[in-house]
Amino acid sequence: MDLGFLLQALIPSRNSVAVLLIFFAYLAIAGSILPGKLVPGVTLQDGSRLYYRCNGLRALLLLVGLLGIGSKMNFVSPTVISNRGLELLSTTFIFSFLTMVVLYAAGCRSCSKGSSLKPHITGNLIHDWWYGIQLNPQFMGIDLKFFFVRAGMMGWLIINLSVLAKSVQDGSLSQSMILYQLFCAFYILDYFVHEEYMTSTWDIIAERLGFMLVFGDLVWIPFTFSIQGWWLLNNKVELTTATAIANCFVFLIGYLVFRGANKQKHIFKQNPKAHIWGKPPKVVGGKLLASGYWGIARHSNYLGDLLLALSFSLPCGLSSPIPYFYPIYLFILLVWRERRDEARCAEKYKDIWAEYCRLVPWRIFPYLY
Repeated sequence: MDLGFLLQALIPSRNSVAVLLIFFAYLAIAGSILPGKLVPGVTLQDGSRLYYRCNGLRALLLLVGLLGIGSKMNFVSPTVISNRGLELLSTTFIFSFLTMVVLYAAGCRSCSKGSSLKPHITGNLIHDWWYGIQLNPQFMGIDLKFFFVRAGMMGWLIINLSVLAKSVQDGSLSQSMILYQLFCAFYILDYFVHEEYMTSTWDIIAERLGFMLVFGDLVWIPFTFSIQGWWLLNNKVELTTATAIANCFVFLIGYLVFRGANKQKHIFKQNPKAHIWGKPPKVVGGKLLASGYWGIARHSNYLGDLLLALSFSLPCGLSSPIPYFYPIYLFILLVWRERRDEARCAEKYKDIWAEYCRLVPWRIFPYLY
């Protein structure tokens, strides 16, 4: 692919803008009208609480169904995204940038004293732009932080399905592509089955909505997490039976650790006395869980996430580092986030955190790190 063709392919078109706007409009409407469990968020510093309608699974299944019907009736091409991947990438990036302009301006003008909308301005433009000014900005009653992460996860699956349709159309469907698609689809569907767990994650409860989260949710998640699928469209990989089985084990172990750790944390926050692995939980200072996966490593959910990311790339074989961009990037990101988490927890919990670190010395990888 020459540079001129690449630059031409990156130019947004009316079709790519229409696809993106229709997608966001659908999510806004479906998220508002479809039934779903109303989950209370954590109590904020001012004593207020946000509530989240967790109907993402219904919205996703309905969207896939509508796209399937539209494809059968020739209203929409199943390869519309895979044929316009670069256009959609640049369009989404521009949308993220413009969204952040609006959020930054609105945050600077906000006079709210509440935790959700109170502006946090340091005076450092780059810092405020990157990390954001407001904790939970809203648009027409929609919590934008929750909306954007939902859009990113759904976008990832829709891109993958379009890539799958393209591989079928081109006659290049392989065992590697099937494994990759199955792993990702299961992971994304499981995310929406347990969508309420997202309400107790650090991103939702503590990170302000800045370019880091907007770009990460709308651009980084759907377009970089799907690199393996794009790569497999043009590269055929033959896996042995033993390799495929080993790949499945990596995915299974990663899933059990990731989902198990997040579930234990969520349950503990809802009920600190709930049993963990059939036993009363060990709690440090009445605040920090030191049982189950959280008694093995202080950030055991990160270990599960890394194993899952690796399992998405292993179907691509070892002939190129390109499909391994996601797990390599995720490793760097999670180690960086783990260091940020450690510093914040040490400042917040002080002696309690020191005691927890003594009981659980491993950060992410037991006996290694």
